[in-house]
Amino acid sequence: MTPAANGPLSRVRTAVRRFLAEHRPARVAVAVSGGADSLALAACTAALTSGARAVVVDHGLQEGSAEGAERAARTCAGLGLDAQVRRVEVTGGGGPEAAARRARYAALRPERGLVLLGHTLDDQAETVLLGLGRGSGPRSIAGMRELDPPWGRPLLGVTRADTEGACAELGLSPWSDPHNADPAFTRVRLRREVLPLLEEVLQGGVARALARTAAQLREDNDALDDLADAFAGDRGAVADLAPLPVALRRRVLRRWLLAEGVPELSDSHLRAVDALVRTGAGGGGVWVPGGFVVRRARGRLRVEPVQA
Repeated sequence: MTPAANGPLSRVRTAVRRFLAEHRPARVAVAVSGGADSLALAACTAALTSGARAVVVDHGLQEGSAEGAERAARTCAGLGLDAQVRRVEVTGGGGPEAAARRARYAALRPERGLVLLGHTLDDQAETVLLGLGRGSGPRSIAGMRELDPPWGRPLLGVTRADTEGACAELGLSPWSDPHNADPAFTRVRLRREVLPLLEEVLQGGVARALARTAAQLREDNDALDDLADAFAGDRGAVADLAPLPVALRRRVLRRWLLAEGVPELSDSHLRAVDALVRTGAGGGGVWVPGGFVVRRARGRLRVEPVQA
């Protein structure tokens, strides 16, 4: 089907074509949930590249999920994609959303090439708002990257309305996930209550403005990260660290802590370790994830295992 000029399908197809031309992945798979975003992405990917695959993850969290996953796989096969269903077990802490996300990404991770995800401009805006509300720092507010190997997000510049319109033009019937209407999930309330109110109060354009803010922050973060990578001093020496601007110093500390084996650093952890550099505060040590404590002694920082 030839998309109408400047219509939703044309916008989605243009976004996918540009992504594929710019990044030229050696192998492409599309993560498909059966919703409008992933179906529109799958349809356009199938039309624009040969040998692409579709992967449908069945989380098993809802009655009839297996049938829904098989239906999505059949739709992808009809679009010309080699489709596969992967069933996962959702376990672990952090709440059901986080546990499902971990299981999904583990199932989708490819041996080579890229997996394309159907995140849209609206998803980006929601991600930025979540980061703002949680005070998670610039990395979180910077949102999602278009290319973050092995993940690719060609649709970050198009709206959810565009993907829904593209499916309508193609005659596809997306599945509507009941979880996307459940106010128990924070993202649902952001989508259905907060963003519409912001659009009304600020007279439109909020989602695109949030996405632009994220892009600007990613550029700033990348520049500071490059400077941190180029730091030639001793990353454990207080005398070398203390003169650095705080934004740069925390990035240097983050790299040092990760190299020392400390996982999952949060902004609060970095601030506490940074206080050891600046003032020596927390002289008894700063506890960090992974069963470690960071101490300052004789002008140096040390990472030590917590003694039982």
